[in-house]
Formats: sequence, structure tokens, C-alpha cells
Amino acid sequence: MNTTSLVHTAVFQKLVRHAEDARTWSLKALFADHPDRFPAMTLTAGGLFLDFSKNFLTDETMGLLIELSRQCHLEEKREALFAGDEINTSEHRAVLHTALRAPRSETVMFNGKNIIADIQSVLEKMRLFTEKVHAGEWKGYSGKPVTDIVNIGIGGSDLGPRMVCQALRPFHVKGINVHFVANVDGHDLDAILQKVNAETTLFIIASKTFTTLETMLNAHAARSWFLNYGTVRDLYRHFIAISTNTEAVARFGIPAENLFPFWDWVGGRYSVWSAIGLPVMLAIGYNHFTEFLAGAHAMDVHFRYAPLASNMPVILGLIAIWNRNFLGFSSVSIAPYLQDLFSFPNYLQQLEMESNGKQTQKNGKPVEYDSCPVIWGNIGTNGQHAYFQLLHQGTDIIPVDFITALTPHHTLPKHHAALLANCFAQSEALMRGKTAEQVRNELSAQHMDAEEMAIQIPQRTFPGNRPSNTILMNVLRPETLGALIALYEHKTFVEGVIWNINSFDQWGVELGKILAKTIQNELEGQPEQMHDSSTAGLIALAKAAMK
Repeated sequence: MNTTSLVHTAVFQKLVRHAEDARTWSLKALFADHPDRFPAMTLTAGGLFLDFSKNFLTDETMGLLIELSRQCHLEEKREALFAGDEINTSEHRAVLHTALRAPRSETVMFNGKNIIADIQSVLEKMRLFTEKVHAGEWKGYSGKPVTDIVNIGIGGSDLGPRMVCQALRPFHVKGINVHFVANVDGHDLDAILQKVNAETTLFIIASKTFTTLETMLNAHAARSWFLNYGTVRDLYRHFIAISTNTEAVARFGIPAENLFPFWDWVGGRYSVWSAIGLPVMLAIGYNHFTEFLAGAHAMDVHFRYAPLASNMPVILGLIAIWNRNFLGFSSVSIAPYLQDLFSFPNYLQQLEMESNGKQTQKNGKPVEYDSCPVIWGNIGTNGQHAYFQLLHQGTDIIPVDFITALTPHHTLPKHHAALLANCFAQSEALMRGKTAEQVRNELSAQHMDAEEMAIQIPQRTFPGNRPSNTILMNVLRPETLGALIALYEHKTFVEGVIWNINSFDQWGVELGKILAKTIQNELEGQPEQMHDSSTAGLIALAKAAMK
């Protein structure tokens, strides 16, 4: 237990003073003064390569950050995570998503029971179901095989499987199209229903409680749509549930054999490894799904046993702490230079901001430091033509995580060379910048007059000295994607340990849900409640438009 406020510990104060020096450093000078900086600040784990050399770091910095992690008992809390201790203290739950990707031969005890058998049982049920669909044996009400899967969920029941299905597009089984519906905006579901045929469509309703407002509204609308073609007796051929609420699933009309369970110790944003990943298995097949699990497990093993100084998730998490709490950087941009990782920044937004966007410590006291930065981004090279201007010349310094693969799935080599060139060049440009003298020489060569040059030079100067990480993989495959996701999961855990916050609850999303239900009732004709004048005015406008 922490007995001293973190900010008052000796190591925290050392880092504060160290950061004062770090703000004067030049990244270019750090490279010039230390020719071995790149090999000294790179790591390999789980098929991933991390270059963290373009950060404001020295050996002293890393030593202090590791000392900070030990002050916060990171190693003990890491072991508690894997041991199934009740680390989600506000909900009194264990956090065992790592068990979901453990091999069949492992033992993971929870409440006196080895839960691997239960996990493998669900995985086997997923396999048998997937193979029936792929073989054309699971038929719709008219006897035609399934061609379209529509996953209806939101949050962790949508972002994870949606991102993974998109990322592993080259591995999709032919003849199976997977769609995702999350938004309560009816345009989302309507667009999908216009694409699919009721005879050959399978709906997966993914909700732990089977009460999530957005998911159930979409689920009941999909059910009503289906009943325009089939009957209630046909629902079992077209609707699957992933939930812990067996009674609500039965009331919906889904039989027990079509229910794929998971457990309270699986948090929503950590659930793609569970039955929530069923659309992923349907998209890529059982074998590729097990490779996906194996890649994550490889990163789990590395995180659990590698020394802190050579532990990839630990290093990534400590750099994030350094940038946020000591250098004052308030956001992080995620830039995957891989088209199939289009949804990865969105996925990380939930993973990190829902986990660590907290202002209260686990002991109930306010945090005395900044917690989670804003996570945002887009794929390169698109981002270069959108927001990279701000990264290079904006008033805020925003660290960037560049992510790419050395080998593509396509056969367009010039495209891939251009992609890699842009990825590496952007991280170099952010670090190096462009001096006023360089700009002056360029403009002089164009014979620009002195008065014009005086105006142009400041606008064309890049300050540089902006940090980044680069994560490489040989090729984007199920196992490397699994390792990448697990890397960021564990990075998020490391941050939560340092900040002494619970990374596994999300009370902040509850208030809006409650108020939304009240307002929805008012929009549908129930008596109005007391609101501020703005909210009341908006409701009145909406009611007038709905008449």
C-alpha cells in the first residue's frame, strides 16, 4: 500500500527536477552525442519491435521511472493481475482477460477453480458453431446458408471485434460478410438492413447484461425487421446472443443453445478474446482466431516475466507517464501506417480513456497529478494531409505512436515503399524540424528579397524536438495483432498502477445513460422533468420536430 502521497515521494520529486533539465534537451543532440542510442532504446517482444529512442529520455530518466514504478509496487500488482486477485476494487471483481488467451494446458485459479476448462468449453462451442456456418450447415429459415453476419453491440462489444475484423481483412473466409451496428442513430442499422437478405443473415446480439440501451434498441429493431420475412419460430436460426443474462436472452426469443456466455471478470473493453470475439472467428476462422489469442498470450508472458528495464509494455507505459506528468503533454496521437488498422485509434481511445480517464484514486482521494491524456489519430498517410500540420508547427507538443508493418499483403511494392518512407520520414521530421537558417538558404536560392524573407522564414521554420515511438511488425497477421492489442492493454495497466486508479471500472458513463432514459421518456410523451433552460429548450425543439 502507498503510505505517502506519490507527489511527495523522493523519486517523484527527482523526476520533477529531472524534467526541468529535459525541457532544455535537443533530441538531435542526444542522437549526436550517443551513437548507440538506437540499439540501446529498442526492444523486441511478441513479434513486435519498439523504437523509443526519439523521446526525451536518458539512462538516468529510465532509471528514475523504473524506481517510480517500484515505489508504486508495479511488480506486485502485475502479479496480482495474473493471479486473479480482486484488482477491480470498486466492483469487487478480478480482471482475468489474460486467462482468455492462455493455452489449454495452463492453470488459472479463480474462487478455487481452474477457469481454463470453462474458457476452453466456450471456445469449443464457438469453433463448432463457426465450422457449421462456414460449411453451409447452419441454414436460415428458407434453407439457404448464412452469408452475412450482423454484430449488434456497443463499446467493447463493438469496437474490439470491429477493429480486429477490419485489421485481419486478408484472412477473411470467402462467402462470409461481417457487418457491425453500434450507434443508436437509426441510420446505422438502416444502412446495414438495406444491404442484407433476411434469409441468409445471422444477427449476433452482444451485451453482457442484455439491457444496454443502444444495443437492445437496435436488437429489437432487427428482430422486428426479420419478422417481416420469417416467423418467431425461425428466430433461433438467425439470432445469437453473447451475454451473461440468460433470462433476458430467453425472453428475447433466443434459445439457450444459441447463447455464448462470458464472465464478470471480463471487462467490456478487454473482451474481444472471449465470446465477444465470435464475429472475428466467423470472419477469419477458428485457426486464425487461436493464432490471435496466441499472439496476445506471448505478450502476456513477456509482460509478466521480463525485467522492467526490458519490458515493452512497462517501457511504453513509463514513457507515457513521463510525457504526461513530468513534461506536461496532454494528448497522444496514434498513427498506424496500415490501412487495415483504420479503426485502431478508435479502439485505443476506449481502451485508454475509459480505463484511465479518472480523477479519483483507488483509495477515494483525488489524484494530485494529470491522468489519462487525450488519445486520437488516424491512419497515415491520410493524417499527414489533415492534422500533421498541428503536430509539426502547432503550439502544443503531441507525442505520436507510429505503427506499421515491414511487409504488406498486397503486391504493389512501390506503394509500400512510399508508405514506409512517409512513416519513417514523419518521425524524423518531428524530431529534426527545420531551422531558420535552412529556410533562409532555400529562399535565398530562389532569389526572394529580404523583406519577403523576413515574413516567410518564421512561417516555414519547424521547431522539431517532438517525440515519438515507432512500433514495427514484419507483417500484420492474427498473432502480431494480438500482441499489439495486448501491448497497449498492459501499457494501460502500468499507467493505472502509477496513478493509483482503477483502470477496470467506468462509472463516468453511467450518468449520461440515466439522464438519456429520462429525456427519451419525455420525447415519447411522458411528463417533462425539471431541466436547465438549455436542455429544456432542446427537448422542446425536438418534440416540435417529431410531431
